[in-house]
Amino acid sequence: MAESSFSQPHPPPNHGSNHPAHKTLASVANLANLLPNGTVLAFQALTPSFSKNGSCQLSNKCLTASIIIFCAIFCLLSSFTDSFIDKDGKLYYGIATFKGLYIFNYNNIDCDEDMMKELEDKYKLNFIDFVHAFVSLLVFMIFALSNSNVQSCFFPEAGGNENALVMNLPLGAGVLSSFLFTIFPTTRRGIGYADMSNRG
Repeated sequence: MAESSFSQPHPPPNHGSNHPAHKTLASVANLANLLPNGTVLAFQALTPSFSKNGSCQLSNKCLTASIIIFCAIFCLLSSFTDSFIDKDGKLYYGIATFKGLYIFNYNNIDCDEDMMKELEDKYKLNFIDFVHAFVSLLVFMIFALSNSNVQSCFFPEAGGNENALVMNLPLGAGVLSSFLFTIFPTTRRGIGYADMSNRG
C-alpha cells in the first residue's frame, strides 16, 4: 500500500522553559520574591516611564537612576523594620535598633511595661539583620540592572559578553541569596512584606 502523500504537519519549535530568555525572566521573577513587594511594584511601574522605554536622554537617565537609588535604599532599610500584633490585635510597625524596636505608630496608652520589655529583648538589632540588608540591596541592584529598559538606557552598546553576564547573573544571585537566607534565617516581617503570620 502506497504511503499517503500528505505529510504530518511539523509542530512549532518549542521555546519553552529551556529558552535562554525565559530562563532569565524566571530568574528575575524569583529574585523579586526576595524583595519587599512595594519596592518591586514601584520600580516596575515607574521604570518604563522614567527611562522612556529605554530611549534615554540625560533627563531620563537621571530619573531612572533616582528610582533605582530610592528603591535600593528602601530595600536596605526594610531589612531593619519589623512588626508585631498586640493582645488587642492591633498591628504595629517599627525599626530595629540596638536598644529594641522603635515603633512608628506608638501610643503611650497602647503598650504596657511588659510589652515594652519584650520589644527591647526580642526585637534588638543583630548581625543577621545586616546580612539580610546587604543581600537585599545586592539582589535589588541585580534585579534592576536585569531590566531591559535600564540596560537600553545605560548600556545601549553592550556586547555579547555583557549580555551573557546579564543573562546568568540573576540566576547566580538567586541561588546565592537563597543560600544565605537559609543559613541566616530571619523572623522579621517589616514594611513591604506580606506574610504577617505568627506575629506577636
